[in-house]
Amino acid sequence: MSDSRGPHLHEIRVADEGVGPYGIAAGADGALWLTLNGSGEVARLTVEGEFTRYGLGAPECGPTVITPGPDGALWFARTKDHHIGRVTVDGKTEAFRVPSPGSGPYGITSGPDGALWFTGMNSDRVGRVDADGEIVEFVLPTEGGFPSAIAPGPDGALWFTLNQANAIGRIGTDGHVDLHPLPTEGAGPVGIASDGEALWFVEIMAGQIGRISVDGRIEEFPLPDRTAKPHAIVATEAGDCWFTEWGANRVGRITSTPFQAAVIQEYELPTPSSEPHGITVGPDGALWVALEKGAVVRVAY
Repeated sequence: MSDSRGPHLHEIRVADEGVGPYGIAAGADGALWLTLNGSGEVARLTVEGEFTRYGLGAPECGPTVITPGPDGALWFARTKDHHIGRVTVDGKTEAFRVPSPGSGPYGITSGPDGALWFTGMNSDRVGRVDADGEIVEFVLPTEGGFPSAIAPGPDGALWFTLNQANAIGRIGTDGHVDLHPLPTEGAGPVGIASDGEALWFVEIMAGQIGRISVDGRIEEFPLPDRTAKPHAIVATEAGDCWFTEWGANRVGRITSTPFQAAVIQEYELPTPSSEPHGITVGPDGALWVALEKGAVVRVAY
């Protein structure tokens, strides 16, 4: 269902159209950190609205997903020049080349082993990078699967979406991989997040939200608008997730208990055609959404 009341949405303009932001994450410094995909930068945004940009020395590097690391820095994928980037909270940056040629790293997250884990969209690999920048890659049992987002699961493994293989993958810290095919053909899973009990993911092509338990049981929940193109998802607590609708200019919320009917609510964003991408829980407890058309939205609920 669509709800025109709901949370308070406040938009903060931070950049020109085409610059970004794309990914967004809360840092250990109490600020939001963003990737500016169009300009090859990362940026820091305080909850009061102070915005600082940091160049990466490679304007065409295409930074995408960003995540807090176990070392207090922010780590991010540089999709176009095949590096993993790192930025400290005082703005010092460095980058580590992914060994696989043309890897196209995209999703990245902190793992339970004190390392960062990432996906190689073009290489059918999942990689691990430690605090010193040493990278190890694990080959997936698929070809052309387009591994996308990745998140730590409640079972101590890493879970990831395979956008073109129509599956959810699980990789242990030992490199063992299991794949779970989705019930809907051509669903195109992208974003994935853990709520502490299960994994939630979005199906950008099917217009659905999915849930997978750690033993591989899958549920799918159709959105009211199947053309909404859900993109990223974050959990606020067990059974309560928020997601971006890239194709419909909305943020959505789904609440559900396992194998019970879900409640879906959707909220229009302030600026038309703003292209919402990343979403995160901020240090202030609100939701923060990255809009590729040059803004960030704070969602107080």
